[in-house]
This record gives sequence, structure tokens and C-alpha cells, in this order.
Amino acid sequence: MNMEIIIPLLAAAVQSGTPILYATLGEIFTERSGVLNLGVEGIMFVGALVAFITARVTGDPWLGLVAGGVSGALLAGLHGLVCLNFLGNQVVSGLALTILGTGMGNYFGTSFVGLQAPGFYPLDVPGLADLPLVGPVFFHQDLLVYCSYLLVPMLWYFFQYTRWGLRLRAAGENPDAAEAAGISVLGYRWGGILVGGFLGGLGGSYLSLAYTHLWATNITAGRGWIAVGLVIFAFWKPGRALLGAYLFGGVMAFQFRLQAMGTALPSSLLLMLPYGLTVLVLILAYVRGQGTKAPAALGVNLEPRE
Repeated sequence: MNMEIIIPLLAAAVQSGTPILYATLGEIFTERSGVLNLGVEGIMFVGALVAFITARVTGDPWLGLVAGGVSGALLAGLHGLVCLNFLGNQVVSGLALTILGTGMGNYFGTSFVGLQAPGFYPLDVPGLADLPLVGPVFFHQDLLVYCSYLLVPMLWYFFQYTRWGLRLRAAGENPDAAEAAGISVLGYRWGGILVGGFLGGLGGSYLSLAYTHLWATNITAGRGWIAVGLVIFAFWKPGRALLGAYLFGGVMAFQFRLQAMGTALPSSLLLMLPYGLTVLVLILAYVRGQGTKAPAALGVNLEPRE
């Protein structure tokens, strides 16, 4: 395998990993607040559809992107309503959200299958795109990929050094102590759910506006579930989420290229690769004892006050 094959493969890994990265960062944000949201797949699906329809109707991909993010936040808001206001089971609510989102996406998206919408295309970064190896891999991408480069350190700084970030983490680690310190745990958990849903919606929007530029059935293809698994692989840290997303993006890009090259391996076996890798990394995370480093109050509903 020479550089003419390796460089496009690495560039494809970055592009393919970007929607997973947005969704993973969103789930990290939500889980840091103490709320488990298994509805990422449905949120991405709805985000992709709303972004596609908005961009196609208005001709403005940026408007479509915002609409996709907002739709993800609204769908996540249903999860917040069930879990924070009515104290429903977070696992059941998240699974229901996935079924609802994928059902809505498939039903309302049927008439758009195969149609195109205006979107985002690769733009060279002056001075960096010409660098050997790094340039074509990282700096010949679209604007949303460049935004994801900035989002990772921004979230890391938010969690580590800002007052809001530290309070969000306190809501996920020890809500009783946080409440006693005067922190509105309910408010921060709502913030975690809505921001996480917005980022998940952006991940879905990337699929229809930058990755495929058209609407297709099953456009998310399980990426939301991979994002949920990657949160554990990343130990709830944005930097590791970046590495994990590109790793899974690379596996997806690799299996597509193997199919295009007409490999003798069955296509169904190749399609299993990313999900098999998801199971493997989850096992490795728990074997190393890192899978237990979740926020202490993750998935625990707030007790009603007298």
C-alpha cells in the first residue's frame, strides 16, 4: 500500500469520523451532567433530515445546519422532560428516543431519497494544505471538520477551567453536594441534555450536508450507537473522543474501499467491522478498569424535594 492510497484513506477517516465526533462530544456533555441518553442514533437521524430539508428548501446549508442542531436539542428535550421532570427511567427513555427518531426520519424522508441539497465542500487552509501528509489529510476538508478541531479543546477547557463546566461536572458526580452548595443541579442537567442534543443534531446534519450531500435511507447507519460506545472508550474526555472517532472513521472508510476494490470478503462481514470494533473497545475499557470511571451519579434521577 503506497502513499497514494494511504493519504486519501486517512483523509476519508477524518471526514467519516467527524459526525461520530460531534455526536460523541454531545453525549460526553450530557453524561457529564449525570444524564444517560441512549437516543443519540435517533437524534442524529432527525438532525440529518431536518438539516437536509431546510437546506434544500432555503438553499442555505448554514441555515440547514442550525436547524439540524436545534431539532436535535428539541428531541433531546423530550428525554429531559421524561427523566428530569417525570423521573422516568433514563435507559428506557433513551431507547424510545432512538426508535422515535429513526421512525420519524424514515417516514418523512422517504420522498427525499436520492435527492440532493446544497452543502459543505472541501476548502484548503492557506499555508497548511500544502504541508506533506498532514496537509491533504487534515487541511483539505470542509468547514465543519475545521470547527470540530476547535470544539475539542474548547470542551476540554470548559470542563477543566470554567465555573459552568465544573458545576456541570458536580451535577453529574454528586448532585446532593452540588445542591447543598447552591448549584441548580436541575438547571445544569437540562443544559447538558440540550447542548448534547444540539451537538448530536450537528453530527446528523454533517451526514446529509457534507458527507453524502443527498438523502438516503438509514443515513446514520448506527453511528449514534458507536458514539455512545465511544464515550466509554474516551473515558468521558474530549481529546480521546477525537482519537476514537477517527479510528472508527478509518475503519468505516477502509471497509468501503475494500468493497470498491472487489475484495473476496463478504460485504456483510465488512459492514460488521465498525460494530465489532465497538464491542472490542468496550471490553478493553472494562478489562483495564477504565469503563467504571463514569460520573458517579450517571443515570441516577434527582430525588424530589419536600
